[in-house]
Amino acid sequence: MVQYLPVTRLTNGTYLLGQMTLPSIFRSLKTRALSCAAVAAMPLFLGGWGNWNWLTGPQSTFDTKGPVAESQLDVFYVTLWVTGITFVIVAGILAYATFKFRARKTDDLKAVIPHQGHGNPLIELGLIGLSVLALVFIAVPTLRAIWYTYDVPAEEKASAYEVNAIGLQWWFKFEYPAEQIDGAGTLVTGNELVIPAGRPVRINLRTSDVIHSFWVPKLAGKVDMIPNRGNHLWLKADEPGYFWGQCAEYCGESHAVMRFRVIALNETDFAAWVAHQKTPARTVAPYSVLNGAPAAPYEFNNPGRNAPGYSADFDKAPFAAWQAKQEIDAGEDPALIAQGRQIFQQKTCTSCHAVRGHEGAGVTAPDLTHIGSRTTIAAGLLENTKQNLHRWIAHPNEVKPGNKMYVGVPLQSGVMAGYVKIDPATGKPEETPHITVSDAEARALVAYLHSLK
Repeated sequence: MVQYLPVTRLTNGTYLLGQMTLPSIFRSLKTRALSCAAVAAMPLFLGGWGNWNWLTGPQSTFDTKGPVAESQLDVFYVTLWVTGITFVIVAGILAYATFKFRARKTDDLKAVIPHQGHGNPLIELGLIGLSVLALVFIAVPTLRAIWYTYDVPAEEKASAYEVNAIGLQWWFKFEYPAEQIDGAGTLVTGNELVIPAGRPVRINLRTSDVIHSFWVPKLAGKVDMIPNRGNHLWLKADEPGYFWGQCAEYCGESHAVMRFRVIALNETDFAAWVAHQKTPARTVAPYSVLNGAPAAPYEFNNPGRNAPGYSADFDKAPFAAWQAKQEIDAGEDPALIAQGRQIFQQKTCTSCHAVRGHEGAGVTAPDLTHIGSRTTIAAGLLENTKQNLHRWIAHPNEVKPGNKMYVGVPLQSGVMAGYVKIDPATGKPEETPHITVSDAEARALVAYLHSLK
């Protein structure tokens, strides 16, 4: 037999279901739901804290690899402990008062509200004092960290290495002022910053268009790159490694995919890398002997917009992948490479890109002199494989919407067209493409660019 609980309407308009008011029932259900959610989340926290799976990752600020990031993490932990203890105390008092003075009977709902006094001055002044003390506990390490992270410490300035980082929509240019090339000026790379490990690096931050923000989470916090204003930061990698970076300030259509990498090398390897980067682009003559057996043609199927661009093997060991990219690819096709070099000129790629020692002296796009030795393309978005490079060449707007290779580069005299021409009247691409790349042409370009070690 089904039994129904009686519903009673009290004088204050509250409904009583059995011996419980409806608001208390809702509070009880809410408490039980939160308790269930907390229990369900326990495996995540207990398992995560045990092996740090949920706090690690390529851009985790909890897995620091340098003194600047470590100093900033220390400030976070101090703030976390102070605010955490404050929360526990306040929440504990609130929970105690709520439980101690809750309405236990229906008559309690009609009880006269006690006289509301001013309070205890001693307690109020004590709480103010404790609040000030808590802020002091946070302020001292914060100010110390700000002073420390602002610039290279005086005792290390003599050994500091200097780099210029320039933000552009949507990629990063890196200049090495100390590395000058005869007849070519300053050594320039794109999207992959190589630095000496165990040595402070001062990075001058600039932008050529809008506000960007330079951020390498494991090495240093973010600092803005502001038009017409010089800025800087410094960082140091404790040991050789491979680190992810990101633009952390909204800067337009492809901001979310404006990434870069930082590779830290020991002094010997760094010196060898610099010496090689200063050399002209590698030339493979059409009659060269193959480096090993001819490589089989790769398969290419366009995965479409927003498809991931990294392999599991690369994610497991990115630093090893970078080291492997410094070697010449096995099975190069010299004739196909020579054909790709010609197409590179025919498609006017030389208008934007520079390849020292070959054709092209463009400055509005990344320097490609040694692009074959980089692990990423499209500003850190894709792993530098033949398939991904083919995808980037053949379908750039699907990989990175609005990129300048596709829509063109704004100049004072107008717009230098990319794959399409933009109609100035409508602001939309014209129907007839300005540059088309066939599958065969893309394969030749891939062969040429991958030969540039």
